[in-house]
Amino acid sequence: MKLTRIRNQSGSITPGVFVSETEILDCSEFGQDWNEAFFENDGINQLSNWLSANQERAPKFNRSDVQLAPAVARPSKIVCVGLNYAAHASESGMDAPSEPVLFFKASSAWSGPNDNVVIPRNSTKTDWEVELAIVIGKKAKYVPEESALEYVAGYGVHNDYSEREWQLERLGQWVKGKSADTFAPFGPFMATKDEISDPNNLDLWLNLNGDKVQSSNTSDFIFNVQQVVSYISQFMTLLPGDVVSTGTPSGVGLGHQPPKYLQAGDVVELGIAGLGAQKQIAVQED
Repeated sequence: MKLTRIRNQSGSITPGVFVSETEILDCSEFGQDWNEAFFENDGINQLSNWLSANQERAPKFNRSDVQLAPAVARPSKIVCVGLNYAAHASESGMDAPSEPVLFFKASSAWSGPNDNVVIPRNSTKTDWEVELAIVIGKKAKYVPEESALEYVAGYGVHNDYSEREWQLERLGQWVKGKSADTFAPFGPFMATKDEISDPNNLDLWLNLNGDKVQSSNTSDFIFNVQQVVSYISQFMTLLPGDVVSTGTPSGVGLGHQPPKYLQAGDVVELGIAGLGAQKQIAVQED
């Protein structure tokens, strides 16, 4: 299944499921949002059963007629892995890490896949990062690598926007440069894990104003999905609905010579094989 959510004009959310590339099934009558309680209480199997009985009669939306919200509800935490592709570590001027580098992204940065990205006030170095995101399906603590995928609900596209001056030059506090509003677009859908045969072998890309600046494959991970989920669970409990973002390949603005950062009006498009695509337009905050 491909879970998504629609933002209504009133600001309310309608949960849905993509039934084709252009059609979204309205899942309002299912009675649950795609949140922590949903994932914790076997919601994916319940939803599958509900769809079997109700798919033919439930109303549908045309994708082009709706505004997509983040594909799952705002998680309790967004845990990110830094420098997880060797080429990206190199372009950032850092050594490839011997174990995963972890940082948090504020959940208030959570946004829809096609929402504008807002360049924050006083920002001069807002950057892009296409990443594979993992959605946790059940409480994970001290998880061994060999069973790590049992704790995964699904996968989606995440753009880990970063303000590089705030991240790297102002006392090196990464969370400060990662957490501005709109800096965590997720979607257009969360594909349940049965939809993705191997998350460690997916093409991913990002275009800036039509030019491809990032192009890689998750087979280039330094630490793969199983290793990342297991590692994080040694230090904190991952809750159902939490999001783990697995790092970005080379091609970010920081790595250009000279560095290149977002300007108002820039168009960022990105995607991952099997997980759809996003599009953001950069706007300047007043």
